[in-house]
Amino acid sequence: MAEYSLLVFDWDGTLVDSIHRIVESMRAAADASDLPQLPEQTIRDIIGLGLPEAIAALYPQLEAGERFERFRKVYSDHYIDLEQAPSPFFEGAFEALEQFRAEGYQLAVATGKSRRGLDRVLQGHGLLQFFDVTRCADETASKPHPRMLHEIMQLTGIGAERALMVGDSPFDLDMAHAAGMTAVAVGHGAQSIEVLRRCQPHLEIAHFSELAAWLAAGRR
Repeated sequence: MAEYSLLVFDWDGTLVDSIHRIVESMRAAADASDLPQLPEQTIRDIIGLGLPEAIAALYPQLEAGERFERFRKVYSDHYIDLEQAPSPFFEGAFEALEQFRAEGYQLAVATGKSRRGLDRVLQGHGLLQFFDVTRCADETASKPHPRMLHEIMQLTGIGAERALMVGDSPFDLDMAHAAGMTAVAVGHGAQSIEVLRRCQPHLEIAHFSELAAWLAAGRR
């Protein structure tokens, strides 16, 4: 097994338990825009995309313009209200991040969130300076395009053969494959592990302790 130096994590649904807040915010925006409510799984299926891409996938009838921008604003305002108390980390996730950092890994975030949104939640958790690199969908290409991973690797100076991407959606795993990185699927987020298996991840985990053990085995 390769020895890794760079660990890249998705945010929503991978590190923090925010999926239900995303679903609720999408539904609030749909109500405010007189649009039909969609099944929860349909909304979960777009989590990981940048917000404009997610809205367009859910409601293609909302062409760019005033109604689209109103939808986006209602979604964002509702989500910010819910995030007055930041979404909690999944059990063991933050402890694993601290362990990885202490062991010398470079840590990065690759997210569909906006830069403003990610900085807000990082500040809420007191983590603005914790990660070595973060990339957001509104400053690069949205997942599953691999550009944000290429940018992270360029900024850290670490090649794909020594990097892995951890995520809870097919967008994360497909992005990792496209960048030539190891793909790790977590089964506690937007999609079930059965769905993620179709993307042929290199590793499946149910708890971050499993990732820590797997990485430790590769360093022996």
